[in-house]
Amino acid sequence: MSQKPNFLFITTDQQRFDTIQSLGAPHMLTPHLDWLAGTGVSFERAYTDSPVCVSSRACMLTGRHFHRMPGFGWWGQPSAEDPQKTLPALLTRVGYQTHGYGKFHYHPTTCNYGWEHMEPLAFYYREARECGLRPMDHGLGQNEMEPVIGTVSENETLTHWTVERGIRFLETRDSTRPFCLYLGFSKPHPPFDPPLSYWNLYQNRTMPPPVYGDWSKNPDEMPAGFMGPTWALNGCDRWSGEQIREMRRAYFALITHIDYQLGRLFARLRELGLLETTWIVFTSDHGEMLGDHHMGAKSVFLEPSAHVPMLLRPADGHGSLRGTSCDSIASMADVLPTFCQLAGAEIPERCDGISLVDQANGTRRRDRLFFHVGPMRGVMGEMAGVLDGSFKYMWSASGGDELLFNLEKDPQETENLAENSGHQETRRRLAKLLAEEMQASGHAFAASGDLVPTTEKLARTQVRAAAWPGFHSRDHTPEDLLH
Repeated sequence: MSQKPNFLFITTDQQRFDTIQSLGAPHMLTPHLDWLAGTGVSFERAYTDSPVCVSSRACMLTGRHFHRMPGFGWWGQPSAEDPQKTLPALLTRVGYQTHGYGKFHYHPTTCNYGWEHMEPLAFYYREARECGLRPMDHGLGQNEMEPVIGTVSENETLTHWTVERGIRFLETRDSTRPFCLYLGFSKPHPPFDPPLSYWNLYQNRTMPPPVYGDWSKNPDEMPAGFMGPTWALNGCDRWSGEQIREMRRAYFALITHIDYQLGRLFARLRELGLLETTWIVFTSDHGEMLGDHHMGAKSVFLEPSAHVPMLLRPADGHGSLRGTSCDSIASMADVLPTFCQLAGAEIPERCDGISLVDQANGTRRRDRLFFHVGPMRGVMGEMAGVLDGSFKYMWSASGGDELLFNLEKDPQETENLAENSGHQETRRRLAKLLAEEMQASGHAFAASGDLVPTTEKLARTQVRAAAWPGFHSRDHTPEDLLH
């Protein structure tokens, strides 16, 4: 029997950080995420350095920061420079049985990047067709945020299928080898279509109201450079308070559906005698603005979009980590060195991540993280930023808009300090830090050593005219883009 630990790696899609009941979200129903947090490490400052599905997943796959991966990890580009230096490939090489199910969002979509066996979303949709099921026949697209009830029963959903595949693997795996099991949930990404039973769970629960700041009270006067994703994908800057409340109800219901299904998975893990030998990592690729600051979707570096949940539950023998928290800035790049360190596998030389175990133990930490999102389809401009201690600076290449926040004093980012006379030294310092890092990584907007806007400010009417709410046909949309 193997002496190496087992790994369970779980990701959700578009789950913001403040959606776990025991970590400060009283409106949520998340008993199993509460259990993970209570028996493991909660990383209070976990961020994706590129809050878009494809690029964030490339960071997890490679252990690299996105801004240091020019030519890789973006729409239409390969997810990894070297398929032999990915997380699954490195673990497979040292004897791990590596299986993954659910959403991967790699490019090319059929490349396994080192998994011994993987079943992406196409497997679910093929089985659904064979069984005569019609998931997502409600007509909402992949970026529309209006609430709707799912069109298949709870046990026929993609969420249920993902957990069922994981349980089947645990029951039929090669017991002579350690395993790395990956489960990629496609929710709570839009469409927000929970099963009716989960919608009803939130019927009488109080929804937290949206957050607005001194810079975001009026959607017509907000910095245009950061509004592209909202204008292009969902238009929720035009929504009423009632619409936002009902949208949040559906979003939270999807998270609870995932949580309750995780209860089945954790129970089977324990029943098979695997819980004590398995390290569990839970996180999300990015968050969701959910109407805060009149914004929807992701892509911006505001807290609801870039700040994500990250939980690490150790195997037995690491009791000092149980029920603890860590304030080091964790990132998507940290997953690869964490598992490789524990498995005794190679950590690539070009790895930007820091082991979560080392951060939790206090032997290493990160206090600065750079952000970058590339331009997309003429409806979203390039954005970059830096989180340095308690200060976060954001810059848009479309018009040069700036935001600056002190998260220690203003965790909900309500006061923009970028134009505050008392914070100009901080603004200039962070802008210079950002420009130097992006210049060193080969980004054209910082080639001169300064941040230089590449386009004029985005025009609301122009972006709305090119909007893409993610319309799909069940028979013709690539399954990896369905949720």
